[in-house]
Amino acid sequence: NKEQAIVMNVQRQPGANIISTADSIRQMLPQLTESLPKSVKVTVLSDRTTNIRASVNDTQFELMMAIALVVMIIYLFLRNIPATIIPGFAVPLSLIGTFAVMVFLDFSINNLTLMALTIATGFVVDDAIVVIENISRYIEKGEKPLAAALKGAGEIGFTIISLTFSLIAVLIPLLFMGDIVGRLFREFAITLAVAILISAVVSLTLTPMMCARMLSQESLRKQNRFSRASEKMFDRIIAAYGRGLAKVLNHPWLTLSVALSTLLLSVLLWVFIPKGFFPVQDNGIIQGTLQAPQSSSFANMAQRQRQVADVILQDPAVQSLTSFVGVDGTNPSLNSARLQINLKPLDERDDRVQKVIARLQTAVDKVPGVDLFLQPTQDLTIDTQVSRTQYQFTLQATSLDALSTWVPELMEKLQQLPQLSDVSSDWQDKGLVAYVNVDRDSASRLGISMA
Repeated sequence: NKEQAIVMNVQRQPGANIISTADSIRQMLPQLTESLPKSVKVTVLSDRTTNIRASVNDTQFELMMAIALVVMIIYLFLRNIPATIIPGFAVPLSLIGTFAVMVFLDFSINNLTLMALTIATGFVVDDAIVVIENISRYIEKGEKPLAAALKGAGEIGFTIISLTFSLIAVLIPLLFMGDIVGRLFREFAITLAVAILISAVVSLTLTPMMCARMLSQESLRKQNRFSRASEKMFDRIIAAYGRGLAKVLNHPWLTLSVALSTLLLSVLLWVFIPKGFFPVQDNGIIQGTLQAPQSSSFANMAQRQRQVADVILQDPAVQSLTSFVGVDGTNPSLNSARLQINLKPLDERDDRVQKVIARLQTAVDKVPGVDLFLQPTQDLTIDTQVSRTQYQFTLQATSLDALSTWVPELMEKLQQLPQLSDVSSDWQDKGLVAYVNVDRDSASRLGISMA
């Protein structure tokens, strides 16, 4: 932000928890600041854990909301408090059991495991509801609750087991996927599979026991005000379903044609819907590369960089900016500079990151002699090297002459494609070069060392 500074990037070790690492660093900052001169100020420019914390908190809220909605919907359709409490117990018990397995497997509470638990919330009550309905059927016929629980659970037990393993079988391919996709979704698949398995155990053990203790003919027949008010509505829904089912059964060929058409439409949509590896994420950080003519000096590049920084900082969505000039591991030449633009939080800016990037590039286009390449920083990426654009590939040849011939031609063809923008190359062969031939005899006679 228009001040000279030394930028320090801190990266965690593989396997370390990023949130605990960031918290430990922040706890060390006061002690570190005290050991520095008074004129030196330490400022945290960017903290990647801010978005991670917000995402985890949102997922936790969604999990709690899912549990509340599941219990509410169960009561809406069962219209019986004891029958609602029984599957309601299956949700926390299944989740607690899943947490225990997660601790044993050394899993962390992250977006993927919380997402798996959120999805599992709907699955874990299905088995319990099926068991309750079958047991209730026998109780309504006059069976004693204990006998009805044993008979109802025994009849439905094999069905519950088959449904459980059918759901788990869908997740098995995720366990054996390789590369980054396998590493990402392995915890998700295991967490979801464990939750489904534990819910089946709960449904075949705890649920029948609670039915034997809490359900009776009187409790099932007893209707409250809500039950009486909603009875006619549910009767109409069931009657409408019966009429629709009768029409479907009376027109089998039409039903089959609709099913095949739906399948064909799904295939066509799969073919034509755009595909990608990861969706573009807005985490409030933009990485930029500034490119100047190859003959630019360090001083000239620094001046251009300051001009661009002044333009970027005027944007209302920008909170801070860090940039540097010079050759290092991420900056290959003197005529380029790196920038990190920190945006304001989403609730403090009107536009998403893509619109901000387009606006910044339009503003910087007015600065002569520079090209600015911007792309949003992603938490998940498969890039193995730093690049100024979202997509990259490497062109190789047996000689530099071949590269110098084909690189411009390839860039010209790519720039003509309407699907692409910001086409650039790191090929540098047009800078100012001076070759010095030393007369070694004269240099030796004059006492000039070659070193």
